[in-house]
Amino acid sequence: MLQEDYLENYQSLFAVFNAIHPLTEELKSAIVQNSHIAQVNKKTTLLSAGESSNTIYFIVSGAARVYYLDKEGKQTNTWFLFENELLISVYGFFTGQPSFEYIETLEDSTLIVVKKEKLDELYLQFMEFNLIGRKLTEYYYIRNEIQANELRMLSAKERYEQLFKRNPQLFQRVSLGHIASYLGISQETLSRIRK
Repeated sequence: MLQEDYLENYQSLFAVFNAIHPLTEELKSAIVQNSHIAQVNKKTTLLSAGESSNTIYFIVSGAARVYYLDKEGKQTNTWFLFENELLISVYGFFTGQPSFEYIETLEDSTLIVVKKEKLDELYLQFMEFNLIGRKLTEYYYIRNEIQANELRMLSAKERYEQLFKRNPQLFQRVSLGHIASYLGISQETLSRIRK
């Protein structure tokens, strides 16, 4: 990959970070030096349950899902993530415990890949990066709370309507089976609601 093309992949990441706090050229350079670009095919498993989760990904292009399996082996989707979003197994990454989740690409994807030890080094070296990390953690925590509260408090139809209002692109890029699992309903129920 040419150096210009390589650096172009970082522009969307820098834009997300800059919206929180201006990045110095030194920090930008350190981010590039402590990460790498990965081109990943659709349906690639980036993490399996039981594995150590020591990697965080930024999606430059493409889509991915995070899911877990219940005792019967049924999949439940917990996250769908697209361009300009961070992809991570939160519990495994922050506790160091084996992950109970799977991460899989839904489309051919370009990812910026950072290992936990490199991320921690960046936090130690650049105080402003701690602020960026904290704000992003808050953002994703709030998103998770919204989803959890909707599953507890809203009807299936209301959950569908909220998801469609908040993220209409999801319905063009993710299968209805995956969406039904995310909403905690059967695919048949989702089809009825959509009619």
